[in-house]
Amino acid sequence: MNAATLAASERSSYLPIGLILVMAIGFAAADIFLSRIIGPSRPGGVVKGQTCECGMNPVGTARKRFNVRFYLIAMVFLVFDVEIVFLYPWVATFPNLQPGTEEGLLWLGRIFFFLFTTVVAYLYGFRKGVFKFD
Repeated sequence: MNAATLAASERSSYLPIGLILVMAIGFAAADIFLSRIIGPSRPGGVVKGQTCECGMNPVGTARKRFNVRFYLIAMVFLVFDVEIVFLYPWVATFPNLQPGTEEGLLWLGRIFFFLFTTVVAYLYGFRKGVFKFD
């Protein structure tokens, strides 16, 4: 195989990636273009620019302070969400590991360490009162 054939085969391996990029950009451009042509164009006004809260007139200011518990709940959700994301591949490959071998024990130690850090995060949130809804 000469250098020209090798270079052509390497370039052709990037063809699917380029095709996906062209399709994504084309789809986005077509969406914007067609929404300008087909979509309704209503003139703006006072009511259109006003904020809306479930169909009712807004009450109060938008600069309201939130309790830190909302952010802690979000963090606890992310901890358990990331835990599931990392546990799924481990569970999928676990049957392929040989129990009692050094590799199997190493993976088991890693997953127990990961679960331990997750439990510590859960206990921290529990101690801070994240799960108390008054």
